Amino acid sequence: MAFDGITTAALVRELNAELEGGSITRIIQSEKDELMLSIKKDRVVKQLLISANASLPLVYLTDQKKEAPLTAPAFSMLLRKHLQGGQILEVSQPSLERIIIFTVSHFDEMGDLREMKLIAELMGKYSNIILTDEDSRILDSIKRVNSSMSSLREVLPGKDWYIPEELQKEEPLKTGEAEFKEKLSGTNGPLSKALPRTFAGFSTSFAEELLYEAGVDSRKSAEELSEEEMSSLAGAFAGAVQRIGEGQFLPEIIFRNEEPYDFTCLPYRMYDSYAYEKRFCASVSRMLIDYYGEKERISRIRQKSADLRHAARGAYDRVARKLDLQKKQFADTDKREQYRIRGEMLNTYGYELKGGEKELRCVNYYTNEEMVVPLDPMLSASENARKNFERYNKLKRTAVSLGEQIEETEADRDQLLGILNALDHAETEEDLNEIRREMSDYGFIRKKSEVRKGSKKIPKSAPLKFRSRDGFEILVGRNNYQNEELSFKIASGNDWWFHAKGIPGSHVIIRSGDREVPDRTYEEAAALAAYYSAGSDAPKTEVDYTLRRNLKKKNGGKPGFVIYHTNYSMMAVPDISGIQREN
Repeated sequence: MAFDGITTAALVRELNAELEGGSITRIIQSEKDELMLSIKKDRVVKQLLISANASLPLVYLTDQKKEAPLTAPAFSMLLRKHLQGGQILEVSQPSLERIIIFTVSHFDEMGDLREMKLIAELMGKYSNIILTDEDSRILDSIKRVNSSMSSLREVLPGKDWYIPEELQKEEPLKTGEAEFKEKLSGTNGPLSKALPRTFAGFSTSFAEELLYEAGVDSRKSAEELSEEEMSSLAGAFAGAVQRIGEGQFLPEIIFRNEEPYDFTCLPYRMYDSYAYEKRFCASVSRMLIDYYGEKERISRIRQKSADLRHAARGAYDRVARKLDLQKKQFADTDKREQYRIRGEMLNTYGYELKGGEKELRCVNYYTNEEMVVPLDPMLSASENARKNFERYNKLKRTAVSLGEQIEETEADRDQLLGILNALDHAETEEDLNEIRREMSDYGFIRKKSEVRKGSKKIPKSAPLKFRSRDGFEILVGRNNYQNEELSFKIASGNDWWFHAKGIPGSHVIIRSGDREVPDRTYEEAAALAAYYSAGSDAPKTEVDYTLRRNLKKKNGGKPGFVIYHTNYSMMAVPDISGIQREN
């Protein structure tokens, strides 16, 4: 995940094609470190966002507009004076630096045509947006940097704009194979770090890809390379530089476990394994919007689910402690049979007692072994027998009661494990709302006050929908309530039901439509059941499957919990990268 010089090069190529010749019709400073420019070209207005945010500097084209602040900041007023109404002549990038320069022609107040430059520096905490004249003299910047803030370069009105020598690296586009070998030979440390330190525009991710293509261990240093390895790496470098120079960009988002993992503008072979899924994007801007948008969505869902997860984990811990105590108490009732046997021995052999004894020695006719029955010397044989039977009956009642309590507590435990699993796979706020409703319905969290009449009803989420390669619809429940509805209301008797064996997970349904289901579709449904379960991190997970008509709901059972006695099983890899999702 790197907005490196190569991504910048791909973006510059795209912006040139989209904006060159366009006129700037609107400039707003939507945030303290962000600009939004409206650019009209061929009667179409496009929105360009430029952000110098220290944690996420970005430039991309978007369809969304932003509102201007009530009072325009001074920097945006300066830009309107020198750029608004101007024409974009060129979008360029010095070498492969993370810098984009917009050259704009504009008539000044004297009517003279001037060339101004709007420079976006996308360098992490050093990111900035700078306006200069044709002589690269700074007119102003969105962040002013004085000598006390930086020893490398001041960014202030009247100063010259330049790239500090300390930040300048070798230009890959002007480096041949022989020079590449020479420059790399003088480096120290692992190659995965030496390459980005030496060549402009190289991120660690891109360096890892070059080393992967060349078949070189990224932990090696340059001095450890054989002549053959050095030549192979130089060849990979030359091929990559050629693709960059010719603009052979392919914007893709790399997903791992359904989450955005990286983005690239060149095809990365190191992501060709089954563990990753590549999704092509129509443009670099689209790639950046989708990637960071999805990352933000996932982050937002995780933040919102944190309280629910904390409550569910706390409830689970309480239930687990309760279950442990109940099982210990139940184990104590195992000695109830000895009291029954003692009572029976006293009824059989009690006539031998004369009174005042502390024990009775007799033969246990169940085992034909001698046993000792403790006695209360103050009581008669029949009274001692009755006392043992009373203890037996009390422990028997306790065992029955505890058995029922243990069954209820185990159901609570399993339900909470299902809730935790649902939280792990929650994707939307609707998913969280249904999980919250289940937790409040069953008393795991405090129930919120009733929704006022006329207020907006919280929408319900729908089951996940997939399409097998053989054309069968496969539905996946998102939580316990949805598992219940999917299995007992949506699915028909001849549909196939899948669930990870013995662990919390989603109900998965193949909508057969009374057709014969091929083996490949069974395998895909099993993979979904394994992935959307607590066993998603395991190499393989056992999955049970059966016809829906074989499922039964236990009276008073928790939502989503079923009983079945006829089923098949298979081992499934929790990998769903090749299965088409439809929602």
